[in-house]
Amino acid sequence: MLLPLLLLACGKDKAAPKPTPVPASFTLNTLKVNGVSNGYTYSAQPLKSVIKISFSAPLNTAKASGNVSFNAKNGSAITFATTYENHDSTIVITPSGLQPLTQYLIAVSTNLTSSGGGNLQNPVNLQLTTAIDSTDKFPQITDDALLDLVQKQTLKYFWDFGHPVSGLARERNTSGDVVTTGGSGFGIMAIVAGTSRGFISRADALTRMQTIVAFLKNTAQKFHGAFPHWMNGSTGVVVPFSTQDDGADLVETSYLMEGLHTARQYFNGAGTAETNLRADINTLWNGVEWDWFTQGGQNALLWHWSPDYGWSTNQQINGWNEALITYVMAASSTTHPITKTVYDNGWAGNGQMANGNTFYGIKLPLGPSFGGPLFFAHYSFLGINPNGLSDNYAAYDVQNKAHALINYDYCVADPKNYYGYSSQCWGLTASDIASGYTASSPTNDVGVIAPTAAISSLPYTPTQSMAALRFFYYKLGDKLWGQYGFYDAFDLNDPWFASSDLAIDEGPIVCMIENYRSGLLWNLFMSCPEVKTGMKNLGFQSPNL
Repeated sequence: MLLPLLLLACGKDKAAPKPTPVPASFTLNTLKVNGVSNGYTYSAQPLKSVIKISFSAPLNTAKASGNVSFNAKNGSAITFATTYENHDSTIVITPSGLQPLTQYLIAVSTNLTSSGGGNLQNPVNLQLTTAIDSTDKFPQITDDALLDLVQKQTLKYFWDFGHPVSGLARERNTSGDVVTTGGSGFGIMAIVAGTSRGFISRADALTRMQTIVAFLKNTAQKFHGAFPHWMNGSTGVVVPFSTQDDGADLVETSYLMEGLHTARQYFNGAGTAETNLRADINTLWNGVEWDWFTQGGQNALLWHWSPDYGWSTNQQINGWNEALITYVMAASSTTHPITKTVYDNGWAGNGQMANGNTFYGIKLPLGPSFGGPLFFAHYSFLGINPNGLSDNYAAYDVQNKAHALINYDYCVADPKNYYGYSSQCWGLTASDIASGYTASSPTNDVGVIAPTAAISSLPYTPTQSMAALRFFYYKLGDKLWGQYGFYDAFDLNDPWFASSDLAIDEGPIVCMIENYRSGLLWNLFMSCPEVKTGMKNLGFQSPNL
């Protein structure tokens, strides 16, 4: 019995095993890109960049580089070299082959170990975006030659890419058979400008116009004389813009009529072909029942009517926005005109569209704060000449110039600190964005610049707009210039360049450059006798009336 007790006593005296020591983890100390510490996001960095990441302990350099990745945003791996400083506690990363205006992601995993065997407590992720390449992408030419080039190249969207059956403008460069009513109106005006410039022959332009007008007259669906927003360019059947927008769109119809009136005044020859073209345009024009769109006598025009849903959208056309031309066209009709009361109440809200506030030292007569997207100053004014034009609510040259200058000044001020905004890179309007489409403005600024915004403002801000046009072409042309002129939009802060072309953005570029250069489209549209009468009836005054 003594032996087990003796063994038990010996067991109590035996020392317990010591725990294996766990290596101490370590943390990030500082992070610098090209000598600057700015958190985890770095914009406008040079192509030859150096990233230094310092830790609280020396690193195991034999395994360090294997726990660091350097990739472009699209996932492609970037080659980089690593060296070490500060007794191996700082890893120095030097990439090669970086490209301008490209976003890169650098990641350090928690598998990174110290020389003592400890692991990094938290991963490190940083974003690096490279700067603009400021070299010219194309040879310098005169401003006149550049304007010629931009007009001629952009016109190809409507001429070369016009729908092969109807001749109308496709909604965008990926739209297939879907054509746009308003964009086609802009395209018709662009064709007139291109013909006047000698980019296409008058005979060829006349043939295209005959195709367009015949399709609109004989094939396209119409609703009380008005056209839908979209239709099939082969069959003329409505393509719904949305569920309940599957019939008449009066605003889009007014843009089409703006273009057709301009073409009617241009093709003024005494020959049979041009005479018949004018007659067919008048048939389309006289068929639009503008007054019917007051929905039984309301003192306002309504935007939509559907054969299936009636007036269900119930959207009045109220100013200030892009639709002044709709009320001008409706008042100018010789068959179904509206009264001045409809204009004053429905469009002007009896003065409620007034603004009167000052932004960046510039008084804005009409519209929302900071003016809204710039297409407000473009679409109606491809034909309506704002110079010297006024009514009870505004002087329209003052309005449009103020709007464009406020948009410019906002981009120069860049209150959201978007990389790239400057006196040469500005212009907020409706356009594609990386995630879809939006109407950009100073109150809805997502960092996307649309070339049409600044370029189409040439009549209002010639110096600022020309500087932007040069920047878009010479500095960004390798990414922004394509088959049909400038692509729709871009973002330099989170680099993205659209691959899209949109009719409603391309058309104003050609047309407003022409109005800036010669006033051609203004002169043609304002020469329409119906327009003169209609605008006078609404209370407009102008040397052109």
